[in-house]
Amino acid sequence: MAEEKIRELKARAWEAIDRRAGDLECFVRDVGKHAEVGFFETRTSAKLGEFLKGLKLPVQSGFALTGVEALLDTGRPGPKVAVLGELDSVVCFDAPDADPITGAAHQCGHHVQLGVMLATAVGLAESGLSSELAGKVVFMGVPAEEYIQIERRLKLKEEGKIHFIGGKAELIRLGRFGDVDMTMMIHTSSNRPTASVDRSQTSNGFVGLTVRYIGRQAHAAANPDQGVNALNAAVLGISAVNALRETFRDEDHVRVHFIITKGGDLVNCVPDDVRLEAYVRASSVPVIEETLTRVIRAFKAGGSAVGAETECRVLPGMFPLSGCTELYDLFYRNSESFVSKENFFNGGHMSGSTDMGDVSQIMPAIQPFTGGMDGVLHAAEARVTDYGAAVIVPGKAMAATIIDLLSDSAAKARHILSSFKPNLTRNEYLKKLNGYFDHTNLEA
Repeated sequence: MAEEKIRELKARAWEAIDRRAGDLECFVRDVGKHAEVGFFETRTSAKLGEFLKGLKLPVQSGFALTGVEALLDTGRPGPKVAVLGELDSVVCFDAPDADPITGAAHQCGHHVQLGVMLATAVGLAESGLSSELAGKVVFMGVPAEEYIQIERRLKLKEEGKIHFIGGKAELIRLGRFGDVDMTMMIHTSSNRPTASVDRSQTSNGFVGLTVRYIGRQAHAAANPDQGVNALNAAVLGISAVNALRETFRDEDHVRVHFIITKGGDLVNCVPDDVRLEAYVRASSVPVIEETLTRVIRAFKAGGSAVGAETECRVLPGMFPLSGCTELYDLFYRNSESFVSKENFFNGGHMSGSTDMGDVSQIMPAIQPFTGGMDGVLHAAEARVTDYGAAVIVPGKAMAATIIDLLSDSAAKARHILSSFKPNLTRNEYLKKLNGYFDHTNLEA
């Protein structure tokens, strides 16, 4: 297909997005005011499904509890590209629009992701250009990216409602990515109030860990000698983990962090049941697992010191992100029409994690970071400053990238797929992830 024709197709997509810019902003604002946590995003899922149905796309919903997707089929054979948006939020009670009961708040910017996904869908579906392309595009609203409220999710697992406690892992297990060839999604950046693009292609992965110290209750004043203080065990375990930090190598990007989810029941009783949730992060799976063994040993040392029983439960987390360079190149080039040269960045390796990393292990995937939000993500001050920069600009760049991929009988997409070598097959991925469940009470 001639370059002039491709430029024409992109212009048609961009015009369609511009026509719906007001509707897209209203959608994002509304979702931003009604945040929901992972696997419970019922309102968000329903609203997303309504918008996609309005584009006259067939919609499916209810997988992984709240997942929703719509399919655009060009009618011509070719690869299938997925565009993702995440349904869930973090918990931040101090955020201006936080749910007063749950604390759910879109300080993570996932409402913006959904807007970008919908902008892309609008550009391809309402421009009438899909007949010029080859293959399929699936727009997926994905639950539970934020790895939070672990005990609540484990209850869902025990009830048989989910298997994995992260959204994309659960979708892979359910086969929702079974016929998908490549995947794209944006993420908003911290402190980038204007249109920008950051090319960070790699991230840390992590495993989850729950720790429970079981002591013996006694009167905290009259008979403390008759008790076994589980909170003291936790404090000592935390100190032992902190003593490991000087041994972490900079190039491994190790991060270990935790919260106490239960510190006891009454001040007047020696605590006998203390619980923690933790992440062990690093840039590679071998380092994650080696660090995990040392962290478990340190936590168990706290229990041994005071005579408390220590239970450690390892949980599948997220794999490191390994982005596809050729897909990033395409997205970057298409962003040049909207983003000034000085606002292109390469932030390097990310110490945070994303379950887009799981997808990137089995197929070409990208998650560029884009602007339009100010403040630090996951903090109360994070806010959208420019809906055009946050939603319309990356939506146009994403639509144009798909046009590049699927025009000319999907030649670019086929080329990328022909040279891509996955780190894991889907079966290998699922086997590896399930293996972490077998490490309950791992002996270090």
